[in-house]
Amino acid sequence: MERVAGEFELTIYYYNPNIDTEAESTKRASEIEKLKGLGIKFDVVIDEYRPEEYDRAVEGKEHLGEGSERCYSCYELRLRQTARFAKENGYDVFATTLSISPHKKTDWIREIGLACEEEFGVGYLDEDFKKQDGYGRSLELSRELGLYRQDYCGCKYSKQESRSRKSKS
Repeated sequence: MERVAGEFELTIYYYNPNIDTEAESTKRASEIEKLKGLGIKFDVVIDEYRPEEYDRAVEGKEHLGEGSERCYSCYELRLRQTARFAKENGYDVFATTLSISPHKKTDWIREIGLACEEEFGVGYLDEDFKKQDGYGRSLELSRELGLYRQDYCGCKYSKQESRSRKSKS
């Protein structure tokens, strides 16, 4: 938000059907309010929790691990819906915070974002937010603002994989 606030009017669109439970999704969505501590003006739209959309998107890929085609399908689902929302609501540009994570495949995010730009006719802000110490800054802001941070991406499969890794160490 800090990087783009001077260039755009911001709306945070929260669409995360991949989150493993409605309680976890609600908890994550509620953290958005803490971002007001940045002093940046933004609107917020929280889409309804529809985990069945995620389940359909990753069907047949459930057994694949973190960073696999399952994740690609998840990125695609979320970016397509964001682009659709942007188109339907008259936005000129859409972006994603997915690229701030060092655990997400930025080349996939870029590929999907640019395909959505073409499909929906809404510009994709092709930005790797982890660059220029973006990830480090996100950690710093999380501490300053008291943001909730979890140790898995959010889906039930990554949660199981995270727990499995912990129990082996």
